[in-house]
Amino acid sequence: MLTRKQQELLIFIDERLKSDGVSPSFEEMKDALALKSKSGVHRLINALEERAFIRRLPNRARALEVLRLPDALKVAALRPALKLVAQSAPMPAPAAPRPHPHAMLAANDTITVPLHGRIAAGLPLEAMESDRSLSVPAALLGAGDHYALEVSGDSMIDAGIFDGDYALIRRCDDARDGDIVVALIDDADATLKYLHRDHGMIRLDPANASHTPQRYRPEQVRIQGKLAGLLRRYH
Repeated sequence: MLTRKQQELLIFIDERLKSDGVSPSFEEMKDALALKSKSGVHRLINALEERAFIRRLPNRARALEVLRLPDALKVAALRPALKLVAQSAPMPAPAAPRPHPHAMLAANDTITVPLHGRIAAGLPLEAMESDRSLSVPAALLGAGDHYALEVSGDSMIDAGIFDGDYALIRRCDDARDGDIVVALIDDADATLKYLHRDHGMIRLDPANASHTPQRYRPEQVRIQGKLAGLLRRYH
């Protein structure tokens, strides 16, 4: 069951693909649905993808394909209202049609994710909250809710994660052995490590031979998310 906004976005994408052969950009979708930010568009797209109404085309930058539409009567009822909203925002000139009916979303589309302080890639660091945010290329994130953490420490350098990097985390409360996770220990300290279950214990493994694994009872550890990507600034 789709919400009204999800249905409106699905129809808007479908009509742009049919008329121009080009998917609308995040900015166009935001304006057409009268949303305040592109992060709202990202959440709607994730919801449509999870419900198998659209899919992201592999090996193409930000390309979407409409797989199916909701009930025809609902589509007919929504189209007039959606067109009025869409026409209130200026639209760019249509791009030249392409042979394939799908198209790329703008490669420079970004979304804003919460930046929740620093995360230890070493010994556990006190979990920090923050009202800051980070702009992230939308292509780095898949389905789900995400947040960012600034990495502190060197225990994950052999996994390519360095002090000062920004870890992009997909929220979840469970993970498989071998996943790189954000683990909250005793509801106080957070760390970024490989997760392993070892003889009734939780083992958090570093990716640096100079650091030793950490072992905790299962009730001491809560999974806060899995690593989805990294951002790095070069100075």
